[in-house]
Amino acid sequence: MPIEIKEIMSKKILSEAKGYLDIGFTHSLNPYSGCAFACKYCYVREMPIQKFKEIPWGGWVDVKANAAENYRNEVIKLRRNNRPVHIFMSSATDPYQPIEAKAAVTRRILEEMIENPPHLLQIQTRSPLITRDMDLLIVLKERCEVLVSMTVETDREDVKRIFAPYAPGIRLRLKALRELHDAGVFTQAALSPILPFTPDFPNVLEGIVDRIWIDTLLIGDGLMGRRSERLGMPHLFETHDLSKWYQKDIHLRVEKYFKQFFPGEMIRISKDEAFPIHKT
Repeated sequence: MPIEIKEIMSKKILSEAKGYLDIGFTHSLNPYSGCAFACKYCYVREMPIQKFKEIPWGGWVDVKANAAENYRNEVIKLRRNNRPVHIFMSSATDPYQPIEAKAAVTRRILEEMIENPPHLLQIQTRSPLITRDMDLLIVLKERCEVLVSMTVETDREDVKRIFAPYAPGIRLRLKALRELHDAGVFTQAALSPILPFTPDFPNVLEGIVDRIWIDTLLIGDGLMGRRSERLGMPHLFETHDLSKWYQKDIHLRVEKYFKQFFPGEMIRISKDEAFPIHKT
């Protein structure tokens, strides 16, 4: 689909963590507004940033050209005041969506973080482009706690094409996870949201992740499933004969299944806590 790209100057880049990020994280950081991946289940579609836009979600991206400079100024002030800086990047966009290959906003932010590190950084993405910045992540993880969380909703490409046709392929994401893990970066597979997968899914993740994060459309959209309903997710599941995967207890069933393959301490569920940030 055609995408409107605009370069903007943002007043701030760090936002105080709220809602599901309020436990453990102090700030969210979004290098972009809008997201070209346009996943059909994305709860941001139901938030004001999109609700009042005439262009549909996935059809526009604002590039925050001064994001790195803002980060430097804001984090220096926070550290000067002895305030903790635990950053979730990103909560309402993907920091490694296609425009990042050219704009490099996220890369410049990471460069600034090496000079002025937060206490903790969790990067949430679904893009293998993150491996481009392996050199920076390897340096940064020696200066602060770094966790890369890769969204891997399923191991089925056919299912991905139904729900997120413009997002990177699953195999590419798994390859990126392996490269990061092999480089010593703490990695997490985010089954967020859980989509139908094959019985072999745990084996696919074995040896390439340090943690598995389980989330669902019913508990992970910020309104206990109401946003997902408005986005037509129940109907989409039904249309493709997948309704058995759209159940309130799906996270518990998936947890039980994955615990047959992984130690219990490796599995986290969004119902129990906010996004995990610590390694132990």
